[in-house]
Amino acid sequence: MEVAQHIVLLLHLIGFASLFGGFLVQMKQVEPEVNAAMLHGSYTMLVTGVALVVFAEVGPDPVNHVKIGIKLVLALIITVLVVLNRRFTTIPRGLWGLLGLLTVTNAALAVLWQ
Repeated sequence: MEVAQHIVLLLHLIGFASLFGGFLVQMKQVEPEVNAAMLHGSYTMLVTGVALVVFAEVGPDPVNHVKIGIKLVLALIITVLVVLNRRFTTIPRGLWGLLGLLTVTNAALAVLWQ
């Protein structure tokens, strides 16, 4: 089971890299968009994040439900914003920045909140 958990964690990190990479490649774009990397990265992060929580619940260590709840809400907001704005050819620069900020905030919570 530990190997499965590590594989899911790897997929979770790949999802983050896809979402954040899709955000970063548009820094010099005049009109940013929600690209396929951001869409698939947000889905991957959401699904693998839930799977990681399941693994944590089964394990012997206690789970910080407040942290998990906040991260889940952030992941859902990111995914909803990405899905709803994927159909547009461009998005406002403020929305693009918000997606990047929420993505970094979600990662920071994972790393800094022990």
